[in-house]
Amino acid sequence: MAIKFRGVDFIAFDTLLTDDERLVRDTARKFIEDNLIPIIEECNRAGRFPRELVKPMGELGFFGASLKGYGCAGMSNVEYGLVTQELERGDSGVRSFVSVQSALVMYPIYAFGSDEQKQTWLPAMQKGEKLGCFGLTEPDFGSNPGGMRTRARKVGNEYVLNGEKMWITSGSIADVAVIWAKTEDPEFPEKDNTVRGFLVETDRPGFRAEDIHGKWSLRASVTSSLSLQDVHIPASNLLPKSGGLKSPLMCLNQARYGIAWGAVGAAMACYDCSLQYSMFRKQFHDQPIASHQLIQEKLAWMITEITKAQLLVLQVGRLKDQDKAQHQHISMAKRNNVWMALECARLSRDILGANGVADEYPIFRHMANLESVKTYEGTHDIHTLIIGQSVTGIDAF
Repeated sequence: MAIKFRGVDFIAFDTLLTDDERLVRDTARKFIEDNLIPIIEECNRAGRFPRELVKPMGELGFFGASLKGYGCAGMSNVEYGLVTQELERGDSGVRSFVSVQSALVMYPIYAFGSDEQKQTWLPAMQKGEKLGCFGLTEPDFGSNPGGMRTRARKVGNEYVLNGEKMWITSGSIADVAVIWAKTEDPEFPEKDNTVRGFLVETDRPGFRAEDIHGKWSLRASVTSSLSLQDVHIPASNLLPKSGGLKSPLMCLNQARYGIAWGAVGAAMACYDCSLQYSMFRKQFHDQPIASHQLIQEKLAWMITEITKAQLLVLQVGRLKDQDKAQHQHISMAKRNNVWMALECARLSRDILGANGVADEYPIFRHMANLESVKTYEGTHDIHTLIIGQSVTGIDAF
């Protein structure tokens, strides 16, 4: 990497953090600097997920970091957020992997699973020995997950699953998939079409995962389609406390919270790179371009928006640690911070000129990644409607 990250803190933000929070952040930062930054551009070029980092991340407690017990680190939500900030400062794809493992697989097992399911999966997933994926989105149903066509039909002591899932992070490397499906139970027809969660081991007959190729975004992340054709699982694989669309949306809230922090990390990476570049790049009268008003305007906008985003997500994290964070708070943080980060990436690319499209610098990779982050786990527009419903009391969906 041509430019080494120096940190971004305009208003003494670090003084708002506890010693433990700074230690967690700095530990994650050092891990990313030492292990991911040296290889990420090669991974991005090759479209390769750096799987060699999975076990080391498990050893540092990154997986299920905010869960209690089962070998998990038991971090506060702010500490976990600072970890995701540093992960996405490295690359959105690596943060996505940790988010899925933690918020979309371990969390639903922790929140909705049986004791046996928790003991079977959570310790192994915390160590990175077992990997998971989250199957909600379908080829025809993204923003409207309630329209899903995947079905789980009860037959004796089994469920038989049929359906398709799309845009699934870690699908082809997962040992278990958390599949959301509408149930069909001859004994309780009144409960038909209730959305429930199921643990589907990926080596079961009829389960197939195929990677999606040709992505210009999240190239260092595994993205797959899933097909379930008469996949038989024991009834004990049902997540017993799941029920209704609220269950997967609770999982998405956990992940969206991490995204809101992660986007700040991507913005910080772009801003710091473009600031340093503008100080040594000279143009007109042998002066650094940082001396020009238009460059300073871009830098001023970025550091202002990053600072506001830091304060927003820190407050949401503090609320979350007090069990006071509502879904609309998380929607605001995700919506604002990802938009902000994408604008920072675009402005940074502008400052670097032609060099902004070369992977000697991280700018264009972050910009391409953030195009996906702006869409997944609730598009910018969907989060706009969530906030609108909260402030008006009127559902505009």
